Amino acid sequence: MAWTERQRRMLAEMGLPPWLAPAAAPDEPTDAPAPEPAAQPAAPSPTQPQAAAPVVPAPAPQAQVAPMGAPANRPAGAVAMLDWTGLRDAVAACTACGLCESRTQTVFGVGNRSAEWMIVGEAPGEQEDRQGEPFVGRSGQLLDNMLLALGLSRAEGAADRQVYIANTLKCRPPGNRNPTADELARCEPFLVRQIELIKPRIILAMGRFAVQSLLRSNEPIGRLRGRVHHYQGVPLVVTYHPAYLLRNPLDKARAWDDLCLAAETAAAAAAAAPAPG
Repeated sequence: MAWTERQRRMLAEMGLPPWLAPAAAPDEPTDAPAPEPAAQPAAPSPTQPQAAAPVVPAPAPQAQVAPMGAPANRPAGAVAMLDWTGLRDAVAACTACGLCESRTQTVFGVGNRSAEWMIVGEAPGEQEDRQGEPFVGRSGQLLDNMLLALGLSRAEGAADRQVYIANTLKCRPPGNRNPTADELARCEPFLVRQIELIKPRIILAMGRFAVQSLLRSNEPIGRLRGRVHHYQGVPLVVTYHPAYLLRNPLDKARAWDDLCLAAETAAAAAAAAPAPG
């Protein structure tokens, strides 16, 4: 691939030589603690007769996540009918889960509402909670540099050169802990409605919880990236979250490949779209 001068500057900012070829991607680690081992029954006393082991029924199978590509829930109730102003107001006033008690403010989203690119992250962190904007701080700077290399920006500009950025959750979990399944489910209608209103040409899902929410898949990031998925008919590309890349800089090469795949997919979708009028 021939790198432009802008792309070379971006890769240098990321600490990545442009000729570096990525190796096989490992699975993205999770922050969940390892499960505790199950307690073992005490050995019977040698002076007591050993009773026959009771017959224990097999446990019921656990509910499985819907297969990859299954559509997300439709916006619940009145959320499905909200315009942008009403949706923002509904998010700001939301008390559907306990996160409303600890947030400084909600983090609705930022960017051009007609943008062809939509980036979906996980949950707001401390800086996002303070500023009310997704992807700020070091992870936001890295994301901006990655987008800049593709000629994209969250700042004002043409819709085909802008992105709209939103999070799966609109409130910060205390201590930046992982979101719970209930929190994700209660917040999901807001994200679904955002996607419906934007009608993007490409969705870039960044991080495990964004991928699980949109694709209904528990597969690790490393196994889902590198190919195009679809969400409600919209092409979707999976990649690592910038916060993960800051902890694992060698995976920046793979993230850059993902952005290139997304750019190629978006360009193909634009070329196939019918001419206006």
